[in-house]
Amino acid sequence: MSTHLALDLGASSGRAVLGTLSGGGAMTMDEIARFETPMRTHEDGHVTWDVEALAASVDAAVARALAVAPELRSVSVDAWGVDYVPVGADGVALRDPYAYRDPRTVPAIEAAHARMPFAELYRETGIQHLPFNTVYQVLADAPAERARTATRLFIADALNHRLGGRAVTDATVASTSGLLDVRTGAWSQAVLGRLGLGMDGWPEIVAPGTVTGRLRGAEHVAVVASCGHDTACAVAAVPADEAAGPWAYASLGTWSLVGVERASPLASDAACTAGVTNERGFGGPDGRGTIRLLRNVTGLWLLTECARAWSDAPARFDGSLDALLAAADASAYAGTFDPDDATLAPPNESAGPMPARIAGALARADAAPPETGGDIVRAILKSLARAHADRLGAIAALTGEAPRVVHAVGGGSRNALLCRWTADACGVPVVAGPAEATALGNLLVQAHATGDLRALDPDLTVRAAARASAQTVTYSPVLA
Repeated sequence: MSTHLALDLGASSGRAVLGTLSGGGAMTMDEIARFETPMRTHEDGHVTWDVEALAASVDAAVARALAVAPELRSVSVDAWGVDYVPVGADGVALRDPYAYRDPRTVPAIEAAHARMPFAELYRETGIQHLPFNTVYQVLADAPAERARTATRLFIADALNHRLGGRAVTDATVASTSGLLDVRTGAWSQAVLGRLGLGMDGWPEIVAPGTVTGRLRGAEHVAVVASCGHDTACAVAAVPADEAAGPWAYASLGTWSLVGVERASPLASDAACTAGVTNERGFGGPDGRGTIRLLRNVTGLWLLTECARAWSDAPARFDGSLDALLAAADASAYAGTFDPDDATLAPPNESAGPMPARIAGALARADAAPPETGGDIVRAILKSLARAHADRLGAIAALTGEAPRVVHAVGGGSRNALLCRWTADACGVPVVAGPAEATALGNLLVQAHATGDLRALDPDLTVRAAARASAQTVTYSPVLA
């Protein structure tokens, strides 16, 4: 048996999960801490992450883990991608990182594409166009700040470094930047040169599952660059049986990330038109990671923001999740909308209550006006299910291989309505679980990095251990 600590950071909250690996490769998990992921909206409209507050929460969680499990073997942080901490030559952060919902990149996008049209950028990086991609964020930084930046550490990297790891990045989170060569997995000289960003200021890229140091104050604990990108952790924990045929995944949370796992990238003009992205995952034939061919869809953020808005008006609608879902199931509302409608991206504080904005998106889709909160929640879940099916259909058209099953993982896999309607929309079964896939993947990759999986069985893979660890529910499609 061995014990590992996953520090899993989401856009609204983080948690510390202890995992104990036992015989057969099953990882049992115990959440020992939960904390906010503090986002600040400033008077000038900019939005940043409070890294110092986040680091304090991480430190407290590590102390708690050592008290509970003094024999702890390893620790690793995973988080969302694209956002980064610029670090000076003295090793000190130059500022808090901007959050991906900050609007500052708008002029930088135009400037980037004037130097390197997006079609060329895509052929080089294989990353879909999203306004918050790191490439645009760096171009939006003031030239004086760029000149002072010695390196840039993504959120997970910065926190792993503070824990005692080297100042490196792993391939999974680096690949979200829009700055990697999609073929080699290295920083793209072509992109950095064309955009005038230079080759300095970028950290060493290591393979996911690399031990990068020892925990400060507890040298017996390895600091691991697991999969720094949370979606890569979740995909590593998909309990798929590769021998059963093609499968797809849907990582359901603030964002829905839907796609397939491949050995090689797909960065053709057709892939660019389809808007698919090529991000690195754990494993792969060359050790540099698999390719997660996927599409981002604005996910349960829409429901979260509605619930927050309704919590301020309880007389209109009970904002508890159970009540929201029960009302959606009882509703007969048929309207749907595009979850990626740009008006739905900002938080309530910046753009007004989400329910009203969704009503506007439904109106633009020529749907009837929603009359109740249940109508709105049903529209959200039905729209997400349709978007999942559309994105997976586009990916199948590119690869020539349709999935026989969709594995839904992450917190949204607990949402029976969303999983049921996704199965109906896709026309194949949805296997839901594990809900804690991100933490599970983080823990299992750590166990791989420390050699604990191999100590149990030299042939035990991370995916086999995921199957041994997961509890799932299958939703069969109801075909019209």
